[in-house]
Amino acid sequence: MDLKEVINRSIKIREQYHKLENEYHGSEWFIEEDALAFLTDAGLVGRLTMDNQGRWPADNGEERLKHKLGECVWWLAVLADRMNLDLDTCVSEFLDKTEKNF
Repeated sequence: MDLKEVINRSIKIREQYHKLENEYHGSEWFIEEDALAFLTDAGLVGRLTMDNQGRWPADNGEERLKHKLGECVWWLAVLADRMNLDLDTCVSEFLDKTEKNF
């Protein structure tokens, strides 16, 4: 799967979550709430990585780690879209700049 497909699928899924947020809470999450959810999931990646390396016990750690890694990528695509940034361009520019440093 290429990054454009990841972005498109992520945006469509987020639209479905917005519908649920409106239904249950009367409004969509703010961008800051999405960012906080991403940071929470990123923190869980840290803990589950510790489990993967035998440093922190977690039930069903490998499956949860795979899920959270995917979810973090999803959140990044969502956050970029909500802030009118092209994730593909962000990643490409980062890689180009970083490669030049080496």
